[in-house]
Amino acid sequence: MTEGGSKSIIISILYHDKLIKQQSTVVRLYVKRKAVSRLSSPFNKWMQQIPEGVQDSLPEERYNARIAEDKLRRKFHLSGYDEVDTPLFEYLDIFEGKTASIEQEQMYKFFEPGSRIMVLRPDITMPIARIAATKMKNRPLPLRLSYFGNVYRYEGQRQNGQREFAQAGIELLGSRKPEADAEIISLAVESLLELGLTEFQIDIGQVEFFKGLVEEAGLNEVQSENLRHLTDQKNKLALEMQLKELSIPAETKNNLLKIPMMFGGEEVLKSAMVLAETERCMKALENLDVIYRMLKNFGLSRYIAIDLGMVHSLNYYTGMIFRGMIRDMGYPVCGGGRYDSLVSEFGKDLPATGFALDMRRILMALERQKGLAPLPVADILFVYDSSVNKECYRKIQSLRSEGLRVEIFLPAENGMTAEAYAREKGIPRLLQFSSGRFQERMV
Repeated sequence: MTEGGSKSIIISILYHDKLIKQQSTVVRLYVKRKAVSRLSSPFNKWMQQIPEGVQDSLPEERYNARIAEDKLRRKFHLSGYDEVDTPLFEYLDIFEGKTASIEQEQMYKFFEPGSRIMVLRPDITMPIARIAATKMKNRPLPLRLSYFGNVYRYEGQRQNGQREFAQAGIELLGSRKPEADAEIISLAVESLLELGLTEFQIDIGQVEFFKGLVEEAGLNEVQSENLRHLTDQKNKLALEMQLKELSIPAETKNNLLKIPMMFGGEEVLKSAMVLAETERCMKALENLDVIYRMLKNFGLSRYIAIDLGMVHSLNYYTGMIFRGMIRDMGYPVCGGGRYDSLVSEFGKDLPATGFALDMRRILMALERQKGLAPLPVADILFVYDSSVNKECYRKIQSLRSEGLRVEIFLPAENGMTAEAYAREKGIPRLLQFSSGRFQERMV
């Protein structure tokens, strides 16, 4: 075994031991708090609360979420995408590759009985990459896959403290062509329109353009990541201060300082061409120009803007990137891009592109645009006497088979009558079975 291999094992053991000690400490603290709670009060306040960063979904939200999911399932299905599902938890190893875009500190980890580290999935694209490279490796290309599911990440103070994210998305695997990227972006636009959103904009960028500029400047990985972060935040002042500390030509500094403000229409590409002195930069801009022209030909240019200052993870993304922004909302409702290196980490060289929608944010946007549907009430309240028989049961099933929502009245302990109950819930019709007959009346 090499010296480097021995060091890796030692580090792994130490890290593993640290996690076990942390979990043991948490268990001891929980047991101690539980004992104190039982002594101090018979009522446990934690039984009425939920952990920070998650939330309950009440009927109104679940009804609208289901409508949205059904619309998207139909849209994805009609576009040739087949739905897959992945486990809620996976081995940590899946999310530790070279292209990993999520830090370990953001993941929720635990141990299985064999002491192997597991995580609640922080992302669904990586598990889909695993599926594509293993169980679907012999399928005809390209693969078109869709998914719906929750992911879990600790985002600190960002994302309004949210830690559970409901997502829907698609992945197109097996094509490097710009037509694949245009298909993905156009489906993102169509999906938002299908959901009833109109006041939105899709910003598209190209990480290879930024990579070409920092490569030309001779910057190392740490320097490049610092500049990427500040550029993506459009923090021009901090970027300027960072560039002053670097020993690179003044012209290169000036070019890098221009990137955060390079957003708008297709004129941005013309301005960027002036800065593109390397083949890598020029190819990136040419690729983005081809994609933009396709979207323009589709009649979608009104929803599209170019933003070269949008620079997501340099390790994960390898080309086109995009995000969808809603008017008057300060965060994106969808995002995606090209990731040609990811699937190869699972044993198969497969280019890929895709996007994910944040379903909870979409519902918030629909609420702001007054696009949510009211929760339906029952069509009929069925009331019967104590002699429930086969005839009653068949009548209820017959009404439901016609598509009517039938609720059976069960007298409450508060003594509320069927008429009062129907009025409070807004049920318009009351059907009563009494003395062997059905009698219907409006409430």
